Amino acid sequence: MNLKIITILSLSHLCIDLTGSAIPALMPILRELLGLSYTQVGLTIMVSNLTSSIIQPGFGYFSDRVEVRWLLPFSVFLTYLGFSLMGIAPSYPILLMFVFINGLGVALYHPEGFKTMHFFTGEKKATGMSFFQVGGNLGLALGPLFVTTAVEVAGIRGTLLFLIIGILILSMLIIFHPILKAPLREELINRKDPHQTEKGGEGGIMYPMILLVLAVSMRSWAHMGVMAFAPFYFIKYLNGDPITAGRLVFAFLIGGAVGTLAGGIVSDRMGHKRFSCLSMALSTPLMFLFLNVSGIWAFIVVFVVGFVLISSFSVTVVMGQNLLKKWLGVASGLMLGFTIGIGGVGAGVFGLMADRWGIMTVMYLITVMPVLGLIPLMMLPYGDKRR
Repeated sequence: MNLKIITILSLSHLCIDLTGSAIPALMPILRELLGLSYTQVGLTIMVSNLTSSIIQPGFGYFSDRVEVRWLLPFSVFLTYLGFSLMGIAPSYPILLMFVFINGLGVALYHPEGFKTMHFFTGEKKATGMSFFQVGGNLGLALGPLFVTTAVEVAGIRGTLLFLIIGILILSMLIIFHPILKAPLREELINRKDPHQTEKGGEGGIMYPMILLVLAVSMRSWAHMGVMAFAPFYFIKYLNGDPITAGRLVFAFLIGGAVGTLAGGIVSDRMGHKRFSCLSMALSTPLMFLFLNVSGIWAFIVVFVVGFVLISSFSVTVVMGQNLLKKWLGVASGLMLGFTIGIGGVGAGVFGLMADRWGIMTVMYLITVMPVLGLIPLMMLPYGDKRR
């Protein structure tokens, strides 16, 4: 593994995902300043999620077919241009435009970032990919903290301070650009037929990829469900306050960051599919445990839930790349952006259910999602190798 390049890419991933979780934290302030309705707030979040996630496989396909030399730096430029200007948006349509630009940058970055990382991880693919993904997890956890601090320092125009982060990470990627692009260029040149599929034919690839996408989508439903509804459960049934409920989500995300790092290392030893099945199987009883504890134990258990549930995140990206070896960008876009987008849709469905049947019903549904994902994962034909 090339630890220097892995560190650079992990830092850039942290900075990209920093903006994703910062947007929801910024919306209450923007709602008051621009006089937005709750419908407009929801639409803004939807535009952000759809732009930054669902279209990732399309950008991955484009990246696999055409060599775009400056795609990573350009994605950082778009991400921080859009986010930094949100604080000075004079109207709602302009705000949506900035959110759209930010989402495009995020969507461009992830397939290319995961694809680039693939070539610098050596034989321990899941271990190297976990270092990359833990950067993104930390960015998601730190985003609300960074943006609220910036607003406290400089008001809503404090979003412009994020330009400093953008310029630093952009400069770093430009400096190391020749090293980052060398293996991608070589891989594109060596590909004899861009339409060629893996051994076994297109149908042989399609079936396992559908199973893997289904499994990861179920995990994403659980992931997004915990983030969206665990705070409401904490407030209503454990008599918590909104600030402490926010810290509950922080504990879940930090647990996921630590679990991602550990999961990559362990899965390279015990096998990717075996580890992912174990992660799914353990997540459901841990979620049931969370629904039966209170006080400090709620934070401890939700940390463990995040650790176990999200530990297979980078592992499933590697599994997708191993199945689609000639379409690394598409595989990365499917495993990351598309499934996270599906998870966001799931959170919306859970919201409708919560309005109709209550938070507890939704929490129990979230609890069984990992077990539902375990079914297609166990059916997946995937050759694991023990180390």
